[in-house]
Formats: sequence, structure tokens, C-alpha cells
Amino acid sequence: MRRLAQGGTPRAIDPNGDYQSGQMYVQGYLQAHPVHPYPVILWHGGGMTGVNWETTPDGRPGWLHYFLEGGFDVYVCDAVERGRAGWNAFPDIYTDTPLFRTKNEAWDMFRLGTREGYHTDPAQRVSYQEMLFPLDYFDQFACQWVPRWADHEVLTMNAYRSLLEKTGPAIIIGHSQGGGFALKAAAELPHLVRATVALEPSGAPETAALTINPHAHLIMWGDHITEHPIWSRYKNTVDAYVASLRGCQVHVDVIDLPDEGIRGNTHFLMMDSNAEFLARRTISWLSGVY
Repeated sequence: MRRLAQGGTPRAIDPNGDYQSGQMYVQGYLQAHPVHPYPVILWHGGGMTGVNWETTPDGRPGWLHYFLEGGFDVYVCDAVERGRAGWNAFPDIYTDTPLFRTKNEAWDMFRLGTREGYHTDPAQRVSYQEMLFPLDYFDQFACQWVPRWADHEVLTMNAYRSLLEKTGPAIIIGHSQGGGFALKAAAELPHLVRATVALEPSGAPETAALTINPHAHLIMWGDHITEHPIWSRYKNTVDAYVASLRGCQVHVDVIDLPDEGIRGNTHFLMMDSNAEFLARRTISWLSGVY
């Protein structure tokens, strides 16, 4: 017996029955007169939701708004088992247990500073120098994080594929895990992915199973990657994939911000203080390839 509302009458709940699983949530922002022929679809990273694109932790407009201003139709996604997509019971339906990210891990993994530099007391945290993330709002940012499951890549990719079949040809912009999915979608669905932007992708397709997407790709990297073993491995994997694409005469541009003298960007490029500059640069790149 359970009470489902304060002061309500207890009632029995039967958990047996049919459940919906594998769904994702998509919010569409459609222009009356779009300037560009293809919509932009925004895919978030691991343990995140589409709110990453809507606003920054300190209240600035997110990338969503810059692409709308640029004349694109935009779709913002909450992937399978994230945010408004909802998730299923475990171990009954999801057989694995969810992963929850600590702020200690995130401080290091998102490259705000070393793991040793994190402290429960915000006043005692030590970040990298020239940091562009709004550090005073790190705890506010942590309120966005959601549990994630490590074994749902097939479910997630199936949902993304279904979305592209509904929207038709589109431009995908993916961050982190979403960047890896964006590269995979481009390889598997070249007739539906007309340009791919991957912000610090955490993976790439196997080059041996490569299906060539002739459309343009853009990869963007922030700072302190070479100092981080995990991110160094991710970047090496993506670099090898980029080399394979270029070997097949695919147009791939790589923006390595530190190589350009732009220091201090974290893993969350679309939340850093120069996020608007990076968004408008991406819009300019897209305009140049069409």
C-alpha cells in the first residue's frame, strides 16, 4: 500500500504489466521562415540532458539561442534514460545499475582542475589558471546532472536514428558522448546527416567498419587535454578517425583552441565564458560548407 499524495488514501500498486522503454524526448524550435535548409539537432553528453544547450549555469543564453538567431530550426534532445525521456526500473527492465557522478570526479573529468584541486568548500577549490568556466556556479551546474547507464548505446542510437528518420536530413551537433554518437550517425546514415559538429567527442566509429559520409565534419577541442590520460586517449581515437576520413577525401576541420592561443576552455565549451564566440564560429563554419 502506498500514498501517492500527501494526505491521500493508501492504495495498492501492481508493478506487473507493460512498460514503455527506449524512448527519447525532443523539443523542437521551428522558425516561421528558416534561413538554412537543414535543422540543427543538439545531442548532449553522458549524465547530462538537453538543458546543457538551453542556458549556461550562470544564466547566459545557451547555444540553442544562437542557432535560432542564425536562422536554423533547432531540436534539443534528452536521450534515452535522460531527463524528460524518463527511465525504467532496474534490475527488472534495466539490468545494470545507474552511475552517479560525484563533483570530485567532474572537477577533474571536465578539466576545471585536478582531482586534488576539488574541495567540498567552494572557497578552497583550486582550478586551472585562465579558466573560462563560470566557477562560482559549479554547484549550480551539478544540479543538472542525472544518472546514466553504461550499457544503453544501442537503445540510444536506435532512438537517434528514429529521430533523423522523422526530421529528414539534418546537421548534428554533439558534445562528449553525444559527439561520439554524432560521428557514428554520420557514418551509418550519410543520407540523413548533412554536417557533423563534435565538441570534444569521447569516441568515434571503428575505422575498419567505416561508411563514408561525404559531408563536412568539424571537431573542436578545449584546453588541458594532453595533461589528462583519459582525454588524451579519447583524442587519439578521434584523431585516427579524422585521418581515415581525410584519407577518403572527406572535408574535416579540427579546431584545437589551445593551438590557436585560446587558453582555458573546459570540456563544456558551450558553457565557458567564450561560448557565444564558439557558437558563432560554428555557425560561420556551417555557412561556409553550404
